[in-house]
Amino acid sequence: MSVPAPEYAYPVDLRQITDIPLVLVPDEAARRRLAGRFGITAIPAMQATIQLVREGERVTATGRLVADVIQACRVSAEDFPVHIDEPVHMRFVPPIGAITPDEELELTADDLDEIEYEGTAFDLGEALAQTLALAIDPFAEGPNADAFRAEHGLDGEALTGPFAALAALKKQD
Repeated sequence: MSVPAPEYAYPVDLRQITDIPLVLVPDEAARRRLAGRFGITAIPAMQATIQLVREGERVTATGRLVADVIQACRVSAEDFPVHIDEPVHMRFVPPIGAITPDEELELTADDLDEIEYEGTAFDLGEALAQTLALAIDPFAEGPNADAFRAEHGLDGEALTGPFAALAALKKQD
């Protein structure tokens, strides 16, 4: 079984890393494919400015990812625009090696942003796509959500389940 090609690929060869920051702007076709992957309506704009610092075979990528997305409101299903501005901090590392099932593995906060790669190149585009995916709120409500609830008699229903406490906290903000 073959692995599907990423919707947005930007391979970086370790031997070609310089001190010059990279500005990555996916084309319209890549943004359309990413929107389909993430289950949102569109990504009209996406840009990342990334500084790469190589330390042997380890590469640290820092910068910002800025995107405008159009997604459906979780209440009304009406499309609305969302602006995303996320810091980027990740480290690309060669494979650490196999871990046996019984081996205890302790992770620190720094370990969680490591992305393994093989050979002499890694895919910065796919890493940025994953960063964008994590920044998109799958439960976002559009500006007309409250009006939709009122119009359809949903404003008096009490939330139940695991997200009820989170909804109560959100209303306190």
